Amino acid sequence: MTDIITGALISGLDAVIEYLAAHTVTCLVPAFFIAGAIAAFVKKDAILKYFSPDAKKSVSYGIASISGIVLAVCSCTILPMFAGIMKKGSGIGPAIAFLYAGPAINILAIIYTATVLGVDIGIARAVFAIVMAIAIGLIMATLFRNHDKEARAAAAQMVGGMATGGEERPRWVNPPAFFVMLVLVLVIGASPLDIVLRLAVVYLLTLVIAVLLIYFYERDEVTEWGYEVWDLVKKIFPILVGGTFVVGVIAFFLPPETFQPFFGTNSIGSVFLGAVIGAILYMPTLLEVPIIGGTFGYTQG
Repeated sequence: MTDIITGALISGLDAVIEYLAAHTVTCLVPAFFIAGAIAAFVKKDAILKYFSPDAKKSVSYGIASISGIVLAVCSCTILPMFAGIMKKGSGIGPAIAFLYAGPAINILAIIYTATVLGVDIGIARAVFAIVMAIAIGLIMATLFRNHDKEARAAAAQMVGGMATGGEERPRWVNPPAFFVMLVLVLVIGASPLDIVLRLAVVYLLTLVIAVLLIYFYERDEVTEWGYEVWDLVKKIFPILVGGTFVVGVIAFFLPPETFQPFFGTNSIGSVFLGAVIGAILYMPTLLEVPIIGGTFGYTQG
């Protein structure tokens, strides 16, 4: 019995160490900084004001289906935000599209999925989350037309845009230059380039980011960015580590081949069963990735 418990604990620790060693520095750390910058420097009302029932459908549904990237939300925060935009007069269709797509295209989730399971899977996740969110939103708008009639009468006009720490900041700084530098740190850091070259490029990019922060951002803005990054880290990272450990323990007792008869094909039955289980399980953001990678035995080739 003791050997079984020890083996399970070692399996859990091995899973945590493997994921942290492979993905933390090159993937999660830059992604947390990007997500924190999005939360700090992009105002929510810049996105939410386009959700009105009278807004052009291509605009409202398009923005609703991708705003999870900009807002960096996860499943635990999407519901109150969904309730908030509904109260402010959002159309039912765009609101549902936002609710559905938000956690699925969280910038952290997409980057982590692409890093662990493969770029093709990461892109497919983002694309089909958007497509399905729009489809579901349109269906809900058709079924609940009366809601939009009421929303038109009480719609709130929201005005917002990019957060600015000073009126003199050039437009090319935020978001273009600043976010491009952050994304390049992520891309170069996770690339297969020689380690010395990677470190040198990342170091230079970090210097450019530092210069932008010093000369074009207020101290309060930089502090807010730090708070947003820390808030994401303390909410997500412990759950990710704990969840990965649990997945490793489960994999000790139920190795990937256990699920082969149920999820081993692309049949309708397998896909339907996966959808049902995924709908029943409540998982914090990012935890679905190690569950698929560890429990189901799906890893990037």
